[in-house]
Amino acid sequence: MKRSIIYTFSLIFILSATFSSCVSSKKYKELLAKRDSAEIENSKLKDENMLLKTTNTELTSKIGRLEKLVDMLTKDTLDLGRQLRNTSANYKSISKSYNELLQKHNDLLAGNERETKKILEELRSAQTDLMRREDSLAALEREYQVKRTELEKLATELNAARDALAEKELAYNALRREVAKKDSIMNALRDNVAKALTGFENNGLTITNRNGQVYVSMDEKLLFASGSFTVNPKGQEALIKLAKVLETNSDIRILVEGHTDSVPYRGSGNLNDNWDLSVKRATSIVRVLTANSKIDAQRITAAGRGEFLPVDSNKNADGRAKNRRTEIILQPDLEKLYELVK
Repeated sequence: MKRSIIYTFSLIFILSATFSSCVSSKKYKELLAKRDSAEIENSKLKDENMLLKTTNTELTSKIGRLEKLVDMLTKDTLDLGRQLRNTSANYKSISKSYNELLQKHNDLLAGNERETKKILEELRSAQTDLMRREDSLAALEREYQVKRTELEKLATELNAARDALAEKELAYNALRREVAKKDSIMNALRDNVAKALTGFENNGLTITNRNGQVYVSMDEKLLFASGSFTVNPKGQEALIKLAKVLETNSDIRILVEGHTDSVPYRGSGNLNDNWDLSVKRATSIVRVLTANSKIDAQRITAAGRGEFLPVDSNKNADGRAKNRRTEIILQPDLEKLYELVK
């Protein structure tokens, strides 16, 4: 369960990270602001998740302590009840003896003076003992009532703690089910994308699941000529097939990221550097996707990473070829997960 929650929040973090770049300077700043807001929200969600775990742990610990205390008070109450019954029985016995002695005293008032004095002493002793036992009985009754009140209070606290724990468990289980549902949707989407792009795997295309998202990675050779941001026919064919799958998944967000190697851009035209090239390539792919499907443009973000997020070393030709890529990142809608962790 813990791994599923951590996994969910990593989804949220990736979602916020995807808006780190934009096509123009203005949109880049807007996306950067949204990313910062998402990171703040992500931090709050982590804190709330940690608070949820801490609260669950504290409630479980408190329940254990309360249950032990309830057992102790129950035992004490039973012991006090027994003492109360024994004292009551002793009280009745002494009261009976006192009455018998009083009767005997009345019968012997006219008799032997020594015997009368003895009986009077016994009577006073019996009266003293009776008063002492009455005081003891009253003290036991008061203590019994105090223990009973404490037991009822602890029972109420125990029930409240159990109710709170049950409520937290319901919220946690709902969150876990939603995460599992999102994972199932993304796995099915990956299978559909792989099926649609059958035949392109050996032409610089890979499809993977990472952090609850589907990554469709296309090498430069599949999409563009070196230094160009015009999608070639083979690349357009793959993108059109991908678009047909994505237009049927309206709750999936699409992030198109362009990447380059670290070799400085030497081309002509209005491109300044690799970063410009990566952004242009991303927007070119977005145009192919939207022009050949009914995908809502609001679902798509185009971003350029330049050479700043390599997957291999730029010190050799093979590594640089792997870094010259475009990643189409398919992300689930996390609005419901946000609601569950509020």
